[in-house]
Amino acid sequence: MREVTFTKKNSSKWTTFDSYLNQRSIDNPDKLARLYIELTDDLAYARTFYPNSKTTKYLNQLTLKAHQQLYKRKRIRKNRFIEFFKTEYPMLVFKHRKYIGLSLLILIVAALVGALSTARDDSFVRLILGDGYVNMTLKNIEEGNPMGVYADENSWSMFSWIAWNNIRVSFLAFAAGIFASVGSVYLIFTNGMMLGVFQYFFIQKGLAQTMFLTIWLHGTIEIFSIVVAGAAGLVMGNSFLFPKTRSRGTNLRRGAREGVKLVAGLIPFFIVAAFIESFITRHSEVSQVLDALIIGISLLAIIFYFVVYPFIVSKKTGYEYHSTD
Repeated sequence: MREVTFTKKNSSKWTTFDSYLNQRSIDNPDKLARLYIELTDDLAYARTFYPNSKTTKYLNQLTLKAHQQLYKRKRIRKNRFIEFFKTEYPMLVFKHRKYIGLSLLILIVAALVGALSTARDDSFVRLILGDGYVNMTLKNIEEGNPMGVYADENSWSMFSWIAWNNIRVSFLAFAAGIFASVGSVYLIFTNGMMLGVFQYFFIQKGLAQTMFLTIWLHGTIEIFSIVVAGAAGLVMGNSFLFPKTRSRGTNLRRGAREGVKLVAGLIPFFIVAAFIESFITRHSEVSQVLDALIIGISLLAIIFYFVVYPFIVSKKTGYEYHSTD
C-alpha cells in the first residue's frame, strides 16, 4: 500500500484518537487500551514500509502519548516515584539527548575559554572569581591548606545551603530558557568559564592533582547536573522558536512541562553532590585512592544513567522520541 493511501485511509482515526488523548479527563480506560492496540498496529506497519517518513514519526509520537496516558492510569500508583526514574525520566533524557550534548559542548568551550584567558592574563581570574575569593584561596595555599574553604563551615549547614543553592541555580538555568534559549546559553557559558578559570588557577599554583581530586569529588555529579538543567532551558526556549506543526503557545507549554521534569529529576543528584561536598570533600586529603574511586563511580553512574540506560529503556519500550516533534 502506498503511503498516501495508507494515510488517507487512517488519518481521520488518528485525528480522533489524538483529540481523545488531549482531553483533560479520559473516563474510559478500556477504550483507550483498544485504540492503543490499533495505533501500535498502524505504527508497526508504517515502520515496516515507511521507516523514515513523517507518517511514521507522527504515529510514533501519538503512540508514545497513548502509552503515557495508559501509564498514568495504572491503578497501583505507590511506585510512581520509582517508575519516574526507572522509565519516564530516561525516556525524556533520550528524547532531548541532543540538547544535553549541546549544553555540555557549550560548557566545555566556555571552560577552555576561561582557562586560556587565565593563562594569558593573570588578572582575569580576579575578574571572574572576585578579589575576595582569590585572596582567601591564596592565603589558604600559603598556610598549606589550599582547599580549606570546604572545612570552614558546619557540615550540616553547609549541606543544606549547597543543596538548596544547586537546586535554585538549576531551576534558574531552566527558567532563563524562556528568553529564546539565550538566557540558558548565557548561564551555561558563565558557569563553564568559571570552572575553567578556577581549575587553571590551581594548575598555575602547581596544585593540579589536589584540585582535581578535591573539586571533582562532588563536581562530577554537580557540573553534569547543571549541564542537564541548562539543556532543559534549551528545550523550553527552542520549543517556542521552532514550533513545527504546533502553535507556539502549545509547543511552549509542552517544552516547559518537559523542561520542568528534566530539572526535577536532577534533585536527587544535587542532594548527593551536596552530601559529598559537605561531608567528604573536606576530608579529601585522607585517601587519594578513595577520592579517585568516588570520582570514577560518579562518572560511571552518570554515563550509565544519562547515556546508556536511556537507550536501553527506549529499545525496551519499543518507542523512539524524536526531538523534531
